[in-house]
Amino acid sequence: MSNTNTITKYIVREFLPDVEETDLAPDYDLLKNGVIDSLALLRVVDWIADEFNVSIEDLDLSPDNFRTVENIDALVASAKS
Repeated sequence: MSNTNTITKYIVREFLPDVEETDLAPDYDLLKNGVIDSLALLRVVDWIADEFNVSIEDLDLSPDNFRTVENIDALVASAKS
């Protein structure tokens, strides 16, 4: 089950308030384009743990896993399995 809608809503709400959810492509590079920096990455990790009820230890904290909404969705799926 994909969580891209939930992840997109969170990213837009927290980091891109002037962007419509429909305008954030699932493959948009959040790191390269400065949407998520190192501090924001910590917030995202904490949110993922709470929102999807996964342990932070289950998450691979490689920056590439947080590069796009698609990557974050794959990380969540992996952590839940």
